[in-house]
Amino acid sequence: MQKTPVTRSGDVYSWTYEMPLLKNPGIFLLVAKVLFGTILGMGLVIMLPVMLISDGFHLATFAGWLKTLGIVCGIFAVLLILGYLLYAAIMGGKYVVDFTMDDKTLVHAQTPAQAKKAKQIGTAAVVLGILSKRPTTAGIGLTSQRSVSTTEFDRVKAVTVNRRTHTIKLRGGGANEVYANGDDFELVADRIRARVPESAKWTEK
Repeated sequence: MQKTPVTRSGDVYSWTYEMPLLKNPGIFLLVAKVLFGTILGMGLVIMLPVMLISDGFHLATFAGWLKTLGIVCGIFAVLLILGYLLYAAIMGGKYVVDFTMDDKTLVHAQTPAQAKKAKQIGTAAVVLGILSKRPTTAGIGLTSQRSVSTTEFDRVKAVTVNRRTHTIKLRGGGANEVYANGDDFELVADRIRARVPESAKWTEK
């Protein structure tokens, strides 16, 4: 749900988008990717080498590693769902972001009031992770404190346009997600396409 229409001041376009957290899966999936990517990375870098060194490479050892990793992922999946519901409640059920776009960059910034709440949640997660000796929790807390992301158009490698979810994903030059509705969506998509390199992969869903 778009909160304000796209306005233009010189070469700068700006608008505010309000996303219902329990209806749009975008934020949840983003957090899930960070969480499970971190778990998988730790499993490959720490757990698997330790098991192989202690027991040697056997099919049973590898199967045991997969089982352990599956259990860890299952536990964190439950915690993720509960944590996301708590996050949505604290944020008032919505994610509100201000967008600013000129000829060179696009800035995605969580509104000040929500950014403050997100920082408090992230700080609490970092402290909890340190006290419980869980680096994954601390790492996610650090990630969640980031409230501003900037993309440089000339460094974009790929763009994915999804009209159904009102989302434009930019990769390269700083990954970013852009939200807009209706005619504004087409305006934003056209402006982005005119600014990214011709070599950037453009995908529409």
